[in-house]
Amino acid sequence: MKRATLRGAERTPLDERPDVLICGASFAGLALARELRGSGADVLIVDRYEIGERATSACAAPTPWLHAMGVERSIRQEIPCMAFHTPHGSARFRLPWSWSSFDYRTLCEELFAQADARFAIAKVEGRTGRTVHTDRGDLTAPFIVDALGWRRVLATHYQPPEAPLSRGLEVHPHGEGTDLDVWIDRSLVRYGYAWSVPAAGEQRIGVGSYEPRHHVKAPTQDIARRLDREAVRYQGNWFPHRLRAATEDGVFFAGDSAGHCLPLSGEGIRTAFYFGIAAAREIRAAHAGAQTREQALAHYHAFSHRHRPVYELARGLQHAIPRLPPKLLARALSVTGRERPCRRLFGWYLTLADPKFANP
Repeated sequence: MKRATLRGAERTPLDERPDVLICGASFAGLALARELRGSGADVLIVDRYEIGERATSACAAPTPWLHAMGVERSIRQEIPCMAFHTPHGSARFRLPWSWSSFDYRTLCEELFAQADARFAIAKVEGRTGRTVHTDRGDLTAPFIVDALGWRRVLATHYQPPEAPLSRGLEVHPHGEGTDLDVWIDRSLVRYGYAWSVPAAGEQRIGVGSYEPRHHVKAPTQDIARRLDREAVRYQGNWFPHRLRAATEDGVFFAGDSAGHCLPLSGEGIRTAFYFGIAAAREIRAAHAGAQTREQALAHYHAFSHRHRPVYELARGLQHAIPRLPPKLLARALSVTGRERPCRRLFGWYLTLADPKFANP
């Protein structure tokens, strides 16, 4: 993959003072910029890669969210069912809503097209007060957003393996499928799960481990072999499993930088949309003079903090489920897969970050 960081004569110094500086051009940063459209604010997004260049996730999300964000053109395959597999049996769930796998570059380009923001390639290296340091110079703004991912670059850094992070790795062989398959199998990964996401001629097959000290390359190759697929085109990343402060020292944090990835499931795309939108609405109100910058920070922090009980519940399940006796887990899944429990469970799960929030 070509790295888009500018080189040579293209690496001109940046000298910008926007109203809103968004560091990170992926799900949270682009959702935030999209929500600021028409606010009158001068919005600058910076990222070390071109928009849509470097995917780091499985790239599947609830279909209602993709429609709510106006990015349905990025959908590669709609997936109405999930199947959970254990060594003692499988259970297939027909969901009350569907997942969709999508093309990362198209989704990012579609989000950016809906914004009226500017974009510049620059590697963000840190911050002093309201000044953000990049490899192309310093940038200042009244409103600064860290949407750079788990590293939390503009504050206290996360460092694995001590930090509360999970690790994931997947391969992208050619293949077909109809369900989003999940394996809870200690012979593959002791604390975590494996998955296969169909994407119209491609399978996204991977493993996530809640224990950051456990490597996932061999388990990923193992599940690919079990599915008779090649382990090719690797893609991996760390992802958080603990909620962090959504503001710190005058900076807004959204997505993985705030730990907004849901524990247990490891789902972070729609939560990045959700909290990015919430941050943008507070920034928009402050830019319009309806509240102060400090009030915007306080309101967004409180909004994120209100979700802590759900995140703690998911963390408790993340700890408990890998320790359940496998036969008991198989029985629980078979009961949950029945129509009424399935509709209630997954209906509730979608409301944890409801797609209706995208359309106030």
